[in-house]
Amino acid sequence: MLRSVIPYARPGQVIGLFGGSFDPPHKGHVHVTLEAMKAFGLDSVWWLVSPGNPLKERGPAPLKRRIEAARDVMQHPRVEVTDIEALTGTRATADTLAALQQLYPQVKFVWLMGADNLAQFHRWKDWRRIMDSVPVGVVARPGDRISARMSPAARLYACYRIDGQARHLLGRAQAPAWCFVNVPMVDVSSTELRTRGEWGDGVLPE
Repeated sequence: MLRSVIPYARPGQVIGLFGGSFDPPHKGHVHVTLEAMKAFGLDSVWWLVSPGNPLKERGPAPLKRRIEAARDVMQHPRVEVTDIEALTGTRATADTLAALQQLYPQVKFVWLMGADNLAQFHRWKDWRRIMDSVPVGVVARPGDRISARMSPAARLYACYRIDGQARHLLGRAQAPAWCFVNVPMVDVSSTELRTRGEWGDGVLPE
């Protein structure tokens, strides 16, 4: 049964938000989550399993299935799998962040993304509002930095970048603020799993 609840958060907590379609969720998502939680000094991470990605033509699997699969693959006491965007009725990240900040006025949120997302971040709706409202943590595989660092978002907000040596301060930083960290990546993707037919067959990677 799908549990649709607004997660609990204590005032003063620093919570990372990891959004996506998770179609399907896999051990790569888990790896990025745990690395980001450690690197940026986060108290916890919430997965925001989205009803759909407006930048993708193909619709994802049903939300209930993706939520249940995400809860199977991501089992950690400091990570919460949520369907907040379905509950708030928001689709764009900027609108979801505004809703969360209204619901949790005393909580510090950090938006988490991969370097590939930063490279095309300027295509997101109201992307500058996102940068101006919460710190952003970017997790990249070694050697994956060039396109992201040359992106419109990175260039425009270059002066707000926090050095990797101070990455643990990101959660307490005043937006706009962003930080890049390089971590070894798990070589798996949702696209690859769908192509191989594993998600269609209901099989998830361990």
